[in-house]
Amino acid sequence: MSTTFDYKVRDRSGNLIEGTLDGDNLGLVVGRLRSMGYLPVSVTPATASALRFEVVIPGVTDRIKNKDVAVFTRQFATMVDSGLSISRALSVLSAQVVNKRFAQVLRDVRDGVESGRSLSDALSQHPKVFDELYVSMVRAGELGGSIDVVLSSIATQLEKQVAIARKIRGAMTYPAVVVSVISLLFVVMMVFIVPVFKRLFVTLDAPLPTPTKIVIAISNTLASWHAGIVIAAIVLAIIGWRRWIATEKGREKWDGWKLRPPIFGPLAHKAALARFAFTLSSLVSAGVPVLESLDIVARATGNAVLAKATQEIKRAVREGRPFADPMRANPVFPQLMVQMVEVGEQTGALDDMLGKAADYYQGEVDQTVDNLSSILEPLLVVVMGGMVGTVIVSLYLPMLTYIKYVHN
Repeated sequence: MSTTFDYKVRDRSGNLIEGTLDGDNLGLVVGRLRSMGYLPVSVTPATASALRFEVVIPGVTDRIKNKDVAVFTRQFATMVDSGLSISRALSVLSAQVVNKRFAQVLRDVRDGVESGRSLSDALSQHPKVFDELYVSMVRAGELGGSIDVVLSSIATQLEKQVAIARKIRGAMTYPAVVVSVISLLFVVMMVFIVPVFKRLFVTLDAPLPTPTKIVIAISNTLASWHAGIVIAAIVLAIIGWRRWIATEKGREKWDGWKLRPPIFGPLAHKAALARFAFTLSSLVSAGVPVLESLDIVARATGNAVLAKATQEIKRAVREGRPFADPMRANPVFPQLMVQMVEVGEQTGALDDMLGKAADYYQGEVDQTVDNLSSILEPLLVVVMGGMVGTVIVSLYLPMLTYIKYVHN
């Protein structure tokens, strides 16, 4: 029976490396570590509780996250830069990775490399883990003999994506909690509190104001089997919406709409521009042909509107026109970016200017995300207070109406 061992080893540069490795016994694990070129410092059986078990839910618990790929790429770049062979580096990293599915992917890539395939070809066999942009940049690095530099550039890009995603999740945590509380409070009021007042209103035998009738109608719906119809309608609407945005026309309209709303529209727009500029800069600086780079960027932007604009740039470049001409004619590109690209073309430093544009818009995204909580918190407090206040006023309006009715 295979046992998991925790190990600490030193590589040929003297760096301490920790990880886990499966083996039938201690001797076999030590021998395998030595065959990988390491000097074992300590190898001990991994401590495990008698109640320890692993639950694997396909696509959930074994999902390979962008953070995992970013960490791997940074470590991979460092190892290759220090002189370690690609095969040896992949062996080390596959033994260190906690995610078993990712570890298997890395072992497959290592086996592909050891069988004589190029690294880019081996990576391309796993498109769900290493996308087209990743593979194209690695291929360019192989052709240019700068694989370590390219890997470092990829790691930087992935780290930026992970950082901004973490910031957005952090900024949206409070609003998500508040919205959940508001929804729960609304349902509780409609299902348990409003029916009590409804029975009281029956005894008053007086006409009810319109706001009260609306609240009671909502309460009757949520407290009866009609709630199932409402939920089913919402589910069907979501399914229909997802199918619609899966079409080319629906995706283009939806992505265009995402750029319009206040606060979130500019945020999505700047994030897409930063991704466009950084991706194109990385590909061009890595030596990928411009037309091929534009094709990859169009598929990697994550926004159909920007992808369509990128294809327009590609057609213009193929015709011999400058980058800046189609960008200037398209409102999706701000004038600042157009001017920076134009300067980059004129000075022969297009990749450098695109990198500076990416840094600028990334900074704008970071600042917007940092300010997101301070913008949304008072807004959500007003919404919560307005909702609760509206319901309470609607429930007490009949009292005032009844007093007026009795007085008359």
